Amino acid sequence: MIVLLPPSETKRDGGDARVALDWQRLSFPSLTSRRQAVASAVIELASDTEASQRALGISAKQLFEVERNRMLLTAPVMPALERYTGVLFDGLDASSMTSDEVAFAHETVVVHSALFGPIGAGDLIPAYRLSHNSKVPGFPLKRHWRGVATQALSELGGLQLDLRSEAYAQLGTAAENSAYLRVVTAGADGKRVALSHFNKKSKGLFTRALVRAGIRHESVDSLVAWAGDAGFRVEHGAPGELDLVVDNS
Repeated sequence: MIVLLPPSETKRDGGDARVALDWQRLSFPSLTSRRQAVASAVIELASDTEASQRALGISAKQLFEVERNRMLLTAPVMPALERYTGVLFDGLDASSMTSDEVAFAHETVVVHSALFGPIGAGDLIPAYRLSHNSKVPGFPLKRHWRGVATQALSELGGLQLDLRSEAYAQLGTAAENSAYLRVVTAGADGKRVALSHFNKKSKGLFTRALVRAGIRHESVDSLVAWAGDAGFRVEHGAPGELDLVVDNS
């Protein structure tokens, strides 16, 4: 089973300063030329602070993000699972994982980046700023990534549990044998409503539990049965979807 996660706009600083980004060591090598093309455009954009600010949608207090992009090819790197921060990745809590859990996560978790496309959780990446809706001149990201990312994901095989946001899912379609996980709450009338505030946290906690269990589910039914035993309420939703039902009280 593969778990597809969205990235986070926020990134942890630092990493191994002795090592820089190595394109050949990233997962999905078929995407290398596409990655390099976007990276070149992002680095060129970083030479113009005002243009970068507009393209990335950042404030004056976030201009450090422009410098991150400028130093993309020489900056220190760390595993993607440690690089990303924010609510989802706080719930995933990579820093507390055992070595066996880290190994399992590196084998089963894929993060879909706007800069790199799909990458493995253990891939060594620098800090950067680029979101699905960033306006990089000459690089409409949805058009640039959708076809090649879809092909790369289709070659993985097995069950794919898609926890990406709808915006990142548009950068590449999961394989045919996939289930899109929605986080919802059930009202007194039984009607289910998608959550926003608890959405990312719930996805992070659920992924953390999957990694801790270390089970490679081969079917949706196996995943749903396990979730119930693990204290999660996961039910079949619309075709191709699963609902992670949480208490919103």
